[in-house]
Amino acid sequence: MADFRSSTQYQNTITQLVNTLQSGLNLPAVIGISGAQGSGKSTLAAELVAQLQGQGIAAAAVSLDDYYLDKAQRQQLAQTIHPLLAQRGVPGSHDITLAIAQAKGLLAGEPVALPQFDKALDQPLASLAAQRLDILIVEGWCLGLAPQTAAELATPVNLLEAREDSQGNWRHYVNSQLAGLYAEYWQLLKPLVWLQAPDWHCVCRWRAKQEQQLWQNRGAGMTEAELARFMLPFQRLTLASWQQLPQHADIIISLDQQHNPAHFSIK
Repeated sequence: MADFRSSTQYQNTITQLVNTLQSGLNLPAVIGISGAQGSGKSTLAAELVAQLQGQGIAAAAVSLDDYYLDKAQRQQLAQTIHPLLAQRGVPGSHDITLAIAQAKGLLAGEPVALPQFDKALDQPLASLAAQRLDILIVEGWCLGLAPQTAAELATPVNLLEAREDSQGNWRHYVNSQLAGLYAEYWQLLKPLVWLQAPDWHCVCRWRAKQEQQLWQNRGAGMTEAELARFMLPFQRLTLASWQQLPQHADIIISLDQQHNPAHFSIK
């Protein structure tokens, strides 16, 4: 999203983040960038990679989205566990075993062949050539999130949960994933950077802007109604991020309504 990258605040934040990382990192390292949809995770990851490479550090970025299960695997989950698992996005829809193996391999000094996922095709592409890296930056919307309590799971957060997950099977499955291998993966992401959006309404507005850019660039995308439906599976854990990540994140970059960094804090 190019409307904020040229701002002085953004460039100052990049410099501050690079300096912070360089002063406290032992290489090799796997860095996490967490943030709601449209918060600028991929933009920040790309900027960091460029800065680090410019300083002679072998760096690359991958999205948690690149580890998505293919359509057939998700259909199997939809048939055996819950229909909502056909849609990619939530914990349980990724090849988290591969993500863990690659993070551990990189930390052990081994080359990694990073995956790629084509969202238009809804299928994985061929992996990139294997490479040895000093730093891998992983960005994803749910990085660092912990499982919720039974009481938190009991009440639907929106109409999708009320109507399509009335028994809670889908959200309990997603929660069990957060308690399992995802928690193991989060432990490998050090430090964890969180892009803190102001609120859910702002997240939806930013994500709608991304979709408008897709229409402009490709002539295709989701309608307003389709996008509204698409966002609902992400709402529960995005809301949970404002409760959990102030304690779990190592570096917090608070964003204002215009997408500019408003505050930078280190734990």
